[in-house]
Amino acid sequence: MEKNQPKGWLYLLPAMAFLGAFLVYPLVDVCVYSLEEGYNFASQTYWGVGLYNYSYVLRDPYFLQAVKNTFLLVIITVPVSTGLSLLISLALSSVRRLRELYQTIYFLPYVTNTLAVGLVFMILFKRTPYTDGLANLVLSWFGVAPIDFIDGPYWAKMLVLCLYTVWIVMPFKILILTSALASVDPTYYNAARIDGTSKLRIFTRITLPMISPTVFYLVITGFIGAFKAYSDAVALFGVDLNAAGMNTIVGYIYDMLYGDAGGYPSYASAAAIILFVIVLTITCINLSVSRKHVHY
Repeated sequence: MEKNQPKGWLYLLPAMAFLGAFLVYPLVDVCVYSLEEGYNFASQTYWGVGLYNYSYVLRDPYFLQAVKNTFLLVIITVPVSTGLSLLISLALSSVRRLRELYQTIYFLPYVTNTLAVGLVFMILFKRTPYTDGLANLVLSWFGVAPIDFIDGPYWAKMLVLCLYTVWIVMPFKILILTSALASVDPTYYNAARIDGTSKLRIFTRITLPMISPTVFYLVITGFIGAFKAYSDAVALFGVDLNAAGMNTIVGYIYDMLYGDAGGYPSYASAAAIILFVIVLTITCINLSVSRKHVHY
């Protein structure tokens, strides 16, 4: 075994070099930038080293608003999208005729450009001088006054952003969960039916434990994806997300680098490190919880 170790390390060398160049080095570089106070990108100079950049970012009202928006997006969209995807996958698994057609229909939004979907959502929810939008037309049937979901109150804009995010991520989750349900050994179901087990108990005692690794994977990737949200908000509210009050943490980082407030890589790096710590912490919590509830 030990004789083959040099050959094993040789096989791993390309992957290690790739990860070192494109993952480890950028992370270290961002950490260095985040500690350089008053860094000037043009002259490559700075006037000190410390935690001032973190202090500035954590007191910046735009960053605090971005953190609020991102956490609301994560807390709402991840459970809702995962739960709805599981229900739809269960329904698809019980359908025999035209199952492939239904799966294709549900998967179509995933292969559609996100900005194009965002444009459709904006048209559906935006009020103009000529029309109140389809969403308000439906609400008017129930006697609800027109609401400007794109340029109106904060809760309305957040509602549209959450609906849009759920719509975008659900097709992938449905595809993965449908495959996971198809891989469950039918012997377990046959034995449960012979014993007269109810459908709810079959789901909670057989189906859910058997697909728990897949559900856990979708939850983890869902959290990470929601924390990285940016294009979703741009598709709905335009590039000036600070003015709309709908910026995200990734959007704040981008603005500090290239936006109207651009030219501050040290602030952007500090915000990126804070985002990294948040995602790492939540991932570790999920991993800890998974030890009790995920069955491999």
